[in-house]
Amino acid sequence: MSAFVVEPSKRGIAGALPRAAARAVLLVAGLALLWGVWEGYRWLGIRGHWTWPFEVNDTNMPHISKIWHAFGQPLQPDGPPLRHYLWHWAIFTGKEALAGFALGAAIGFFLAVALSQSKVVRRGVLPYIVVSQTVPILAIAPMVVVGLGTKGVTPWVSVAVIAAYLTFFPVAINTLRGLLSPDPEALELMRSYAAGRWKILWRLRVPTSLPYVFSALKISATASVIGAIIGETPASLQGGLGYAIVNFNQYYSIQPANLWATIIVCALLGIVFFLAIVVLERLVLKRAPENFA
Repeated sequence: MSAFVVEPSKRGIAGALPRAAARAVLLVAGLALLWGVWEGYRWLGIRGHWTWPFEVNDTNMPHISKIWHAFGQPLQPDGPPLRHYLWHWAIFTGKEALAGFALGAAIGFFLAVALSQSKVVRRGVLPYIVVSQTVPILAIAPMVVVGLGTKGVTPWVSVAVIAAYLTFFPVAINTLRGLLSPDPEALELMRSYAAGRWKILWRLRVPTSLPYVFSALKISATASVIGAIIGETPASLQGGLGYAIVNFNQYYSIQPANLWATIIVCALLGIVFFLAIVVLERLVLKRAPENFA
């Protein structure tokens, strides 16, 4: 008597297809729901003359169709459409955010490693790390741009530093928590085999901290995009999403759809960064032991 056997790889592909289809349906349904909520709130606000928390009108809440239509409209007569400019501006801002994200993640990780090795250092330095995040980024950004500018640093590097400022904190705090999370019995076992401080760090603490690290990276990925957009304003860069927001804000009262289209692109850029970390997390933790994943 023979039985029909499906190879594991084929079973995985067959199972992945329905999941992908379900996610696509949920995505479409979610977008349709957001569209309906926007248009419904707009309709009720205009009919009811709502003024709180903001006045609902064609300027503050244009039709979604008008925002979508703005992507195909030229900024100048006989010029390329708005989506052409937004694409290049998004790439420009994305490069700054990526550089800041890499720098901030590296600083946060190695800072957490240093703090995990000494309780005295941790108690002395950690409060200052927390206090550093209480200063508004809008106040720090001009100081960073002007300060680094006097040293001959190019403006985009200053923007990357601002993005790194928003990135390092979540990585440092979550990584530190992960490095201090191993089971005491596992630590005792490592010490019983005469494992030194660095072997315990790289063979036990770091693998255990990986889920914490990736959770922080997901937060920092979107924060780096925000930092880059904010940093472009004092840097006076003429080729980024921050520049586009400032520029279109000047014409918001007569052409609000361009600003809303830029905001959508900013959100999409943050989503792309987030999804990149999700993919990286799955690749790294795919074969991790169950107690580490």
